[in-house]
Amino acid sequence: MEKLELVSFQIISSVGMAKSSYIEAIQEAKKGNFEKAKACINEGKNSFAQAHKAHSELIQSEASGEGINPTLLLLHAEDQMMSAETCKILAEELIENYERIIALEKR
Repeated sequence: MEKLELVSFQIISSVGMAKSSYIEAIQEAKKGNFEKAKACINEGKNSFAQAHKAHSELIQSEASGEGINPTLLLLHAEDQMMSAETCKILAEELIENYERIIALEKR
């Protein structure tokens, strides 16, 4: 397997785990388990950081003159990164909203 393919799969795998953590965070917040929800967000951020590191290394390689020929697999990996970032933002917003809703229900 070529380096670019390997890095692409690393990115896809890491952001897939991140998205799963973000979705789990939403589900936990919906149940009122906010500590668990925030822990899931942190797990997702750690997984996303692994993908970001691999992606940054590709960018650095290209910036230093190493030719990178974008492939459909790499484009898919980048698309998945953007999707995971969106999931994180939405999960954080939903957690905050669930906290408000549950606090209001307790009044």
